[in-house]
Formats: sequence, structure tokens, C-alpha cells
Amino acid sequence: MLKNDLHVGSPRSRIDGPAKVTGQATYAAEFTAADLAHGYIVESAIARGRIVSIDTAAAEALPGVIRVFTHENRPKTAWFTYKYRDMVAPPGAPFRPLYSDEIQYSGQPIALVVAESFEAAREAAALVAVTYDRQPHETDLARARHDSYEPPKKRNGIAPPPAPRGDAQQAFGAAPVRIAGEYAIASEHHNPMEPHATTVVWEGGGKLTVHDKTQGVQNSQAYVTNVFGLSGDDVRVVSPYVGGGFGSGLRPQHQLFLAVMASLALERSVRVELTRQQMFGHVHRPETVNLVSLGAGEDGKLHAIQHQAIAATSRFEDHQEVVVNWSGLLYPAEHVDLRYELAKLDTYSPGDMRAPGAPLGLFALESAMDELAVATGVDPVELRLRNYAERDENEDKPFTSKELRACYRAGAERFGWSRRDPRPGSMREGRELIGWGMASGVWDAGMMKTSARATLTADGRLAIACATSDIGTGTYTILAQIAADALGLPMEAVDVALGDSTLPEAPVQGGSWTAASAGSAVAAACSSLRDALLTRAAAEGSPLAGAKADDVIFEGGHIRSLADPARSLALGEIVAASGPDGIAATESAGPGLIGMMLPKSHSSYTHSAVFAEVRIDEELGVLRVTRIVNAVAAGRILNPKTARSQILGGVVWGIGMALHEEALTDHRLGRIMNHSLAEYHVPVNADIDDIEVIFVEESDEKTSPIGVKGLGEIGIVGTAAAIANAVHHATGKRIRSLPITIDKILQG
Repeated sequence: MLKNDLHVGSPRSRIDGPAKVTGQATYAAEFTAADLAHGYIVESAIARGRIVSIDTAAAEALPGVIRVFTHENRPKTAWFTYKYRDMVAPPGAPFRPLYSDEIQYSGQPIALVVAESFEAAREAAALVAVTYDRQPHETDLARARHDSYEPPKKRNGIAPPPAPRGDAQQAFGAAPVRIAGEYAIASEHHNPMEPHATTVVWEGGGKLTVHDKTQGVQNSQAYVTNVFGLSGDDVRVVSPYVGGGFGSGLRPQHQLFLAVMASLALERSVRVELTRQQMFGHVHRPETVNLVSLGAGEDGKLHAIQHQAIAATSRFEDHQEVVVNWSGLLYPAEHVDLRYELAKLDTYSPGDMRAPGAPLGLFALESAMDELAVATGVDPVELRLRNYAERDENEDKPFTSKELRACYRAGAERFGWSRRDPRPGSMREGRELIGWGMASGVWDAGMMKTSARATLTADGRLAIACATSDIGTGTYTILAQIAADALGLPMEAVDVALGDSTLPEAPVQGGSWTAASAGSAVAAACSSLRDALLTRAAAEGSPLAGAKADDVIFEGGHIRSLADPARSLALGEIVAASGPDGIAATESAGPGLIGMMLPKSHSSYTHSAVFAEVRIDEELGVLRVTRIVNAVAAGRILNPKTARSQILGGVVWGIGMALHEEALTDHRLGRIMNHSLAEYHVPVNADIDDIEVIFVEESDEKTSPIGVKGLGEIGIVGTAAAIANAVHHATGKRIRSLPITIDKILQG
């Protein structure tokens, strides 16, 4: 565990905040070069078929146009499909831009116009004339689900459903109380504040510096070197700031390929950035249908759980998420049958979006649990306590820690749950019906292999370096807090470098594993640095001669004797005596590495209890979410301020999932019609009222060496279900499809 906790556990402001709010932070499309050219993407107007002809003459004749790239003149790239696979790719054949005349989805890039200015490139793109051979397409999951299948090859890192336990179908049929329903969630699109963009700086001699919108600089670097046959030494990917990712930047997107391709072909710097409309042409949360049945006794105790999910995927990849496993994990039952299937659509591959899979599966499960509470007359919180899982029955393992009971208790008390009248429609104020609902949340608490370097210089400054990203979660800040405490320094004396492929190895930032992974690596590097400093400080003739680790404390930029504080050495003095380059230590943390204490015999998860209040105009059906209380158990909280921000962001997104977000496709065209923020609805300030976050105390030294569990995902997980349950409490109407819109409320 960390020592001298002056900064860790305190609500520190983000150290990168001033750069962001003053405009000094530079994002992927803001880097520049003297000879910078601009690319604009031409997209397919059909969902499936082939390009019969593509006429670029008019575009190329426009002043300022440098070249138009199509499948007919694309430079050669890697032949084998596996070369295009990135670190988090699902099974299948990754999309290869401009690879052939085949059209696989509407909005597919079919040409890149490169010009001296963005305006010239955009104007020329409108002049590219394309004729197509249209072929039948399918973008409607309601039809495609009938041909669903179990993915034959599993996605690495995504646990398939566990083997069935008992006979769930027979037990369900024999249960005194039976709940069965179909629950659907519309496709959602990430839409981070910063659209995807890549600026490739041509350094000469085939060397590139790539500024990419990415959540994993080393993932982007590996993709570029594999696809274009380049040496790792020739490609540096730099992304110090990311304007939100939420999973959209985990995999390399097509603008990276196109920008690098053009830069190599033209031997000059090139930028390609996507418009907001073009952002709807790549990753998204897959439309998903859940079928859930619960069999229980009259006391609400579960006998049988059946949960089947059918999720949309592309024709060329089998994108997979953990959707149904939560039903076997969260509540114990003797008979459990969980199934997960995919259905092919003529769309781009879905991608991971904040807590991929969990909000989808738990909307269904927690809605069904609320229906069970109504059917049995058991309070929803009490029902969950009666079905509390003491161990992971999917894996038959104990938990490293689990404080979900405390979440229920703390959340219910703060929300005032005891005052809830359980009768639907019984609570009102004026013309508004008031509903109170709740749901459970759960998400993986993982850790990935990550390395970090800590370097102390003679001026007493500590430099921390790690290739991980900061997508707005506060990673810069928490790593500075950990490092400052480890060396007894003020945070102002710590410099943190992230988002550079030349820095120590790190995975993509996602899955809520970065705090535990990068944080543990930094703690390990600083621990080694402490040892190196103490070894030098304890040399013969020193005021601390012969001192051991337990004899001293690092504080105030010094190493001090605990027995005699007057005996001390400044860290700068120790470094200055060691040479001009400072003292550095690089360490790794992760499964099987330094400090990793999670045995294979345990499971580790973050938990939450979400309580929601809605008010609904009885005549108009207008719905407002007026209160949310989210109680979270996530191990050690490094920074309550940034941690709270993560939960707030997740809750807001959960409100969006429940009430707003929905990609609307015209299935005749196979094309998304609301592909802009004017028509694709997201929550705005007027939609958000009171959100309260409670962090429940939880000690867990098995999950990670620094006792941390992830927070980035858990905020969204149970929020939509809690809101849907509150809507039922207010109106008596059970709405099983998201988003919950006015027409669904009025129709019932």
C-alpha cells in the first residue's frame, strides 16, 4: 500500500485542467506542420453492393487539389488480414479502407480527396461521381435476429456465458412466481466532444509523427507499422490530450489509415478529420435484444434465471460483449441458463462503449427484478438482499471484496427510500406523477500489464512517464498524487507525461483498469526509486548512514530519520551526488508481475446501487429525472473529486440511454438518418437535476497493489434500469425498450 498519504484520498483538482480551459491543450486536429495538406473523405451512399465506376476528374481539376485516392489507385499495403488486427479487435476480418470496390455499409469511405486546404478538399469531394451496383441489404435487427448464431470464435478478454447450471427451463415452469419479458436497447453512438482526427507529420526519410485521436497510442502505432510495413522506430504516435473517447478510440479508425496512407504516398504532412456526421459511420453501441425469465418462490427467492441476448454485429467481424453473464453473477439461483448470440447487419462493426455490455444486460435483468418485486409484493431493495450473492457462482469463486449491501443501505438512506409508497401511481404532486426506482450495478475490477518510469532530477523534480492515455478521467492527476506521496513531494514538483508511444508500455485506456494498472506501475517505479535513493543516502559518512526503510520517512523533499528528524538529506542533494542524469527506475505491474495479488481463485468487481426519482406530467407524458443517488463500492478512492466526476458522467450517460439516445435507421436505405447532434438526442443541462454520489468504504488488497478498483464504467451501469423502474412506479406502465420517449409513456 501507499505511504505518507497526503495527496492520495484527497479531492485534488486536475493538473491538466488549466491547459484545457485556457486552450493550451493540443488535440489531434490542432497539431500542424509547415507543409500540411488536408484530406476529406467521400462516403458510400449505399449500404451494400459494388462500385461500378468512380470519376475523380472534376475533383482533381479543382485548384488546390493534390490527389484523389480510391480503391483504384490506393498504394499497396499489407496483404494478409491479420496485419489489420489491432490489440482489441474481435474475431473476423477488420475493415480495410479503399481495399476494393465492395461496399459493406452506408457511410463507408470510398475516396480521400487531399488538397492544400480543408475547404478545397471538401468542395472537391462533392465533385466525385460514383455509380453503384446496389445489392440487397439488411440493417433491421428485428428481421436479422431470426438468423442469430453463437459466435464460433470468442473475443479475447470477453468471457463467454458460463455453462448452464441445473435445468432452468423446467425450474421456471415449476416456479410459483414467473416473470418473462423482452427488453430492447437502441443503438447508440459515442459522439465525444473531440471528433476523430489524425495529423501525420512527415519527418522525412519515411519517418512519421502521428497525432491520433486514440485511447491507446501503442495500439495505433502497432496498427500503422503492421499495415504499412514500417519499423517501430519510424512511427511515433503522440496523443497527450483526448477530448473524450468512451471506447470510440480503443481501435484505430479509418481516418488513421487514410492520413498515414496519404502522407507516405505524397511524402508530406497530412491531416484527416471527421465531421460530426461522419462520426456516425464507425463504432457504436450495438442494438441489443434481451429475453429474461425469472422463476421464484412467493417470498421472492430466485429458483431459475434464463437470460438470452441477441446483439447486432457487422458482416465482417463478430463484435462481442459481456451482456448476460451479470445475471448469473449478481443473484444466486440453482438453475441458470445464459446465452449470447449475434446477428449480422450491413453496418460497420459495433465497438466498446462505456461499460460495454453491462448496461444492456442489467437494464433487462434489473427491470425483470423490479417486475418480480411487484409480483411478490417484496420491496425492491429487500428483494435484492434476499437474493444476495456471497460468491461468484459463474466461476464458483469468492469475491476479493463486495460491499453491495452497504451500497443498498447508504443509497436507500440518503434517498429516503423508506418513505416510498409501493403502489404504482400513488405518489404525485400537482399534475405530476412521482416515481421512485432502483437498480443494482456491477462492473469488472481488472488490472492489465502496465509499465511506468519515475525519474528524480537534481532540482528535486519528479518525472513520471507512461504510455497510457488520459481521456478525461483524471489520470494525469491521480498518477501525480501517487508519485508525490511515494517520494514525499508536493504535487507541484511532479511532472507527468502520457500518451506517447515512446514511453513505457501500457494497454489501451478502457475497461476501468487504468487507475489500478498505471497507478500500481507508478507506485512500483516510485518504490524502486525510493530504494535507490535510500541506498545512496545510507552510505557511510552520510547523516543517514546505515538507515533502513523502516528507519526513515520521505517528506518535504527530504529523507528524514524517524528517530531523529534533524538527521536528513534533501532528495536533490542525493541526486546531484549521483550524476547529471538523475536517478530513474522503471517497473511494471499487472497479472503475475510486481505487486499483483489477485489469485486465480478470486473474482473482483465494482458494485453500485442506483436510486432514481422521476416526475411525469400525467397528461403530456413529459418526463423529468429529478434525483439520482448512486452509492458505489470501488475499493480505495484515490481522488474523491475526479472519482465523483467519473460517476456523474456515467449517470448522465445513463440518463441519455434511458430517455434520449437512439440511432434511427431508414432500413429501406440502410442509412442512419439522425446523424448529427441536432437530431441525435443527448442530455443537456436542462435534463440534469440533482445527482448525489456516495462512495462506500471498501478495503481490497487483492484486486490491485494500491487497493483500487475502476470507476469509469460503473456510473452508467444501473442508471437506465433505475429510471425505467421509477417510470413504472409513477405510471404503472412497464416500458421494456429504450429510450423511454413520450409516445411510449402515453401509449403504455
